[in-house]
Amino acid sequence: MTARRYHRIQQVLRHRQPDLTLLAEDVHKPHNLSAMLRTADAVGIGVVHATHPTGGVATFNATSASAEKWVDLVVHASLEDALTTVRAAGMRVYAAHLADDAVDFRDVDYVGPTCVVFGNERHGVSDAAAAAADARIVIPMLGMVQSLNVSVATAVVMFEAQRQRREAGAYAAPQLTATERDAAAVRWMHPRAAARLMAAGLPLPTPETDGALPEHVRAVLARLPGGPVAGEAPHDDAEGDPDPGTGGGADPRDATDPDPEADRDAAAPRAGGSFGPS
Repeated sequence: MTARRYHRIQQVLRHRQPDLTLLAEDVHKPHNLSAMLRTADAVGIGVVHATHPTGGVATFNATSASAEKWVDLVVHASLEDALTTVRAAGMRVYAAHLADDAVDFRDVDYVGPTCVVFGNERHGVSDAAAAAADARIVIPMLGMVQSLNVSVATAVVMFEAQRQRREAGAYAAPQLTATERDAAAVRWMHPRAAARLMAAGLPLPTPETDGALPEHVRAVLARLPGGPVAGEAPHDDAEGDPDPGTGGGADPRDATDPDPEADRDAAAPRAGGSFGPS
């Protein structure tokens, strides 16, 4: 089981896109933020940015939010801090915002380093975020309903980003280094051991071929405060996390949320802009 799990995790990490991300601006409802993380994982995003999620406390429900175990959520104190971070990574910023100069979300380039900003359920993207973006994008609505739930809009836009990147070959070769992939695999498979090693200022190791921690690392853990922790080696099962399956979709290259629960987070569309309140 551990070898199969490790192989699946490495498969997922080989398709992570470190230069693609999204920013959830003050998204308050836990189920919406959870669904946005699920989308991020599904398209190969490893890091999501947020400002004041769920009213300042990131709470998720256990059956629908396992994506948080596979996607790092970086919470920023302000929109300015968040934008500074993604700009420092060389990312172009698109704001999902209904405006006179908004363009169809399919008509912008997501192949280059990209961050897409999605606003909260009540007010959408803030004026400050819209003004700071390089472009404003919109999902054309051809029916009577004028908006999509923020988590649904996120899925629509980010899967267009995945489509463009797949056509450009971005998923054909790993974007993370071998060291980065190994470190992430250890954090996912052995979270308690990884936390103890990082707290001690020690680097995360390269796992064995079956995903187990090397013997010398287990010896180091035994000497750290607290001694050996039951279940850390050789089969620390990520604190009960499910084995990542192939998920939905016919193409196994598409990294999907290992939680087998159906996406029940998407709410019905409601009125507003194309990314309006939900």
